[in-house]
Amino acid sequence: MIKNTFILIPSRIGSTRLKNKPLIDLQGKSIIQRAVLNALSITENTYVATDSNLIKQNVFEISKNVIMTSSEHISGTDRICEAATKLDLDEDTLILNLQGDEPFIPSDLVIKVINEYHKNQCDVITVSTLIKSDYELTNQNCVLVETDMNGYATNFVRTGNIEDPKRHIGIYGYSFKTLNELVKLKPTKSELSLKLEQLRFLENNYSIYVSEYDEQIPNGIDTQEDVENALNFLKNENL
Repeated sequence: MIKNTFILIPSRIGSTRLKNKPLIDLQGKSIIQRAVLNALSITENTYVATDSNLIKQNVFEISKNVIMTSSEHISGTDRICEAATKLDLDEDTLILNLQGDEPFIPSDLVIKVINEYHKNQCDVITVSTLIKSDYELTNQNCVLVETDMNGYATNFVRTGNIEDPKRHIGIYGYSFKTLNELVKLKPTKSELSLKLEQLRFLENNYSIYVSEYDEQIPNGIDTQEDVENALNFLKNENL
């Protein structure tokens, strides 16, 4: 079901924890280059949405699929919406929002998300995986998701006591029509408090189906420790 599907990767140069994070080298390729190459292995309809010429130049080394966007965007969702508009996508096009700092998302997971989006009646689809350690339950960078018996999200938290928590993976899928609606919603108090944009979707009654993935997924890259873990992952996987 790759037909009529675009992968958009928002990326910005600023980072509070890691300077020029997208450009950090991971064994010969930058973080953003690895994210792009990973996505291109799934569909050639993969584009980076950025406001940074440095990121553009870096991505151009492997692909010309870069859409320059405004520097005023508050979120990656806003950024990819502008990119989708510039690409003149149909309103029923499935857009997958993949994070530029998660370069090791398995391709079979992305295919699973695409297939389950078409099988389930939902406005938005995202992903969860099993909690592997107590560290994930207390780490502010690990977002937890709670679902109902049918697999739809009921809450997202950074830490806390929720029933049967799973680690949320920052992949989102929605039609271009839905994306256009989402970016027009005002931020909610809980979203601003926890810095979790998906709470805005829930609190405005958009359904979010959570695709479960039981295999190990390397964490995204937010800290220097994550960089070291990514390098170890590449070494162990001979990538």
